[in-house]
Amino acid sequence: MWLPDAADADSPLKPDELQVLRAQYEKEGDYVGIQTKFNYAWGLIKSANRGEQQEGVRLLSEIFRNSPERRRECLYYLGLGNFKLGNYAEARRYNDLLLNHEPGNLQAGSLKGLIDDKVAKEGLVGVAIVSGIAIAAGVVGSMIFKGSRRR
Repeated sequence: MWLPDAADADSPLKPDELQVLRAQYEKEGDYVGIQTKFNYAWGLIKSANRGEQQEGVRLLSEIFRNSPERRRECLYYLGLGNFKLGNYAEARRYNDLLLNHEPGNLQAGSLKGLIDDKVAKEGLVGVAIVSGIAIAAGVVGSMIFKGSRRR
């Protein structure tokens, strides 16, 4: 089975393409097939709309829980969906599960690189913010200390 690389998730479906998937999903109603649900979830995850991405992750989570035979397919897209939502720990968890079963999976390897880069980048931003706050607190503290010594 062909799976796109992680960069493919940044190119959303055209609105009419997503509408075809949505219409099929809604048409099947209470008896929606696993493949229809998976296709719709895939389209939602590719979306640029956060609410649609969240719905895609929710649908894939249902498939993952209820259809053991489809778990392998779900792992990659659950990792990808959580990555797009900024849930990096969850993204890593799903992606690592897939890599444990398929160490040579190129899509999961690509996603791992994206997750690691994002976590490192955000970690550096966090360190910079904390350092900036600490420096500002030190400056304010020294000004208060100097002011109290003058009295």
